[in-house]
Amino acid sequence: MNHRRKSIVRIMMCCGALFLVYPVMMLSCSKVQHFELSRFVAPDVCGGCHDAIYEQWKNSMHNLSQSDTLYREVAFAGLKGLTDSGEIQEAEHCVVCHNPMGYVSGFPTKTSHEQQDDKIPAVTKEGIQCDFCHSATGAYRIYNAKIKLEPGHGEANPGIKRGPFGDSKPDFHTSAFSEFHTKSEICGVCHDVRHVAFGTKLETTYEEWTKSPYNSSDPAKRVYCQGCHMYHRPGIPATGSTPRPENPGVAAAGGPERKHIFTHYFVGANSFFPALKGDKVKAKMAVERLQNAAELAIDDSAVSTRKLFILVKNTGAGHYLPTGLTDVRQMWLQVVVKSTAGKVVYATGQPDGDRYLAEGTILFNTVFGDGNGKKVTNIAKAREILSDHRVPPGQALKETITIPSGIRGPLQVEVSLLYRSAPQKLVDSVMGKGKLILPVTTMVTAKKRITM
Repeated sequence: MNHRRKSIVRIMMCCGALFLVYPVMMLSCSKVQHFELSRFVAPDVCGGCHDAIYEQWKNSMHNLSQSDTLYREVAFAGLKGLTDSGEIQEAEHCVVCHNPMGYVSGFPTKTSHEQQDDKIPAVTKEGIQCDFCHSATGAYRIYNAKIKLEPGHGEANPGIKRGPFGDSKPDFHTSAFSEFHTKSEICGVCHDVRHVAFGTKLETTYEEWTKSPYNSSDPAKRVYCQGCHMYHRPGIPATGSTPRPENPGVAAAGGPERKHIFTHYFVGANSFFPALKGDKVKAKMAVERLQNAAELAIDDSAVSTRKLFILVKNTGAGHYLPTGLTDVRQMWLQVVVKSTAGKVVYATGQPDGDRYLAEGTILFNTVFGDGNGKKVTNIAKAREILSDHRVPPGQALKETITIPSGIRGPLQVEVSLLYRSAPQKLVDSVMGKGKLILPVTTMVTAKKRITM
């Protein structure tokens, strides 16, 4: 074996050994791309022709990914007090997805850089934007923003923009069909996140979809991420439990009529931040999506033992409910039992005067640990998953409520599935009490009359 081949083998063995210890460290064997910021075209330039799509994207959570106030404050708080190098590495990594164009062009390359707001190029503050996604050619890994890019050279020579059409003939740039843009992998690049040092799976939205019924072995029945989230428009939530009609129109001014133009609202479950930006349309769309994601049922077959079973079924999402950063997302059951006179005789899951949830509330979430079984609230310290109590796509979880002894007679039971983007207690801790009040969305409610 010659010297060069021996060197290659040593490198491969090194990377393989690292992968056995810390899976995500294998990424060091992948090419890290860097580009001059001038090679990218600003979103408002794209909006000159793609005006309707640009307006959909504006104030979307992709557009607001870098400026999201709550994300920034939680991320900055997560940097404080860390001494472990692996924990620091993870805490500094949020920026890779939240400001991807800044990351690949040299600033900000760390979460802490986001605190130097005056040094961040204005265009990168536009978040996840047109030219970043449409310069993509594939991915090195389907997590941690390991995306392959081939941008052009600015407005003078914008190069090839890739998307779902192969017959486009634009004047400003060259166009090419990209299968990558039509499948879930392009979404999974950022919507799966692994701890950069410990390999812990922190967000698994893409992985959840791969194991769901939506990723059918029958291509005719397969629904990619785009099949819901890029069919969604006002009044058409396009979930697994609602119709998902095509969106006919044109992708650009003067362009050909198409059967379907993928929408770019990029609405998930966040209603509060678009609303803060004055975008009531996207805020309402987020609520519509949540309200078409799940079903509730009350089973009183064991009422003689003072037990009620609550069935929570994921009918609308191609991933778990909730998904994303699920140690932070709050989805929970609120149960209120009233007498025939309307008096509350039992309740659980009701926020208190500070809008906080009490211990014992039935939460659907992920709990991370420090590697020794102790819960951590900073994901930079997450070395293990202690529990994952969420609702898989197309499946149901059964929760048990025990009515205290002494409560008798005909009763009215009302159960609600509620959602909030983060605990109000967390918001108050990083932003100051009362500075930002997160809305609570009622996803679905079920009622039943019982006798004890």
